[in-house]
Amino acid sequence: MKKIFFLIIFLFFSNNIFAQLRAFNDVFPNLNQDIKTLAFKESGYVKSSQKTNGFVIIGNGQTSRLDPQIVNNVLQKKPGFLVESIIVLHVDSASVSLLNIYNALGNISDLRGRLYSSYTKKKAVPLFEEANRIVSDRQITAIPDPAPSKTLPAKETVYIRLKDVNFGNTYYRGEMLLIKNGLRYTLTNFRNMSYLFIPVIKEEKFIAQLYFEPIQEGVLIYSIAGADISDFVASKISIDSAITKRLNVIISWAIDGIKKKQ
Repeated sequence: MKKIFFLIIFLFFSNNIFAQLRAFNDVFPNLNQDIKTLAFKESGYVKSSQKTNGFVIIGNGQTSRLDPQIVNNVLQKKPGFLVESIIVLHVDSASVSLLNIYNALGNISDLRGRLYSSYTKKKAVPLFEEANRIVSDRQITAIPDPAPSKTLPAKETVYIRLKDVNFGNTYYRGEMLLIKNGLRYTLTNFRNMSYLFIPVIKEEKFIAQLYFEPIQEGVLIYSIAGADISDFVASKISIDSAITKRLNVIISWAIDGIKKKQ
């Protein structure tokens, strides 16, 4: 009888926890079926758009019940280019908490050596040759990643240096914030990003907004990144491709980290 009693209690609480999670369709009602199908694939849904041609954004309006600030934080930077991504990580929702996700995002050093497909070199090469946490935006001394936390802070700011294969040393401010259903993580460059000593993206003009939410089908990762650059620079490089590659690498880093923390 005791075993049956405890089994009933376990099932009750398990079902209760699962019932509190939103389903994908709750977050993205009225979403085009083709986009939804892509979101559930390993590569996810990825779309770039330009201000001159009109932005295509799924994360706001009638197709989304995400916190409006997730998209607004990016649009406030007045970007000329946007890349939006939706992917559902197929894991057991009960085994992944926001604390797991927070700890995964703390492993900055794991960004080092992650590969992307280089069109010019015709092979996969590391996007970030070095990756480490630094003290602050004024003191760029490298510090180690922290040990996994046992508590989840409501908000936190970290500073990051990434030695980019194209842009050299790049510096970011990472801001984590707990919101109603998930965790919002914002990366913003606090120094110019340069190519051959020419500033390509000025400070505070690049932003990548990632949102993580455990849902009934797994873990939803919604991302939107944008950059404001001059027309001259835009005519010389493929900024859509540059943003997409960096966003994809950051997302894959987060996904691998979450899987390790299960």
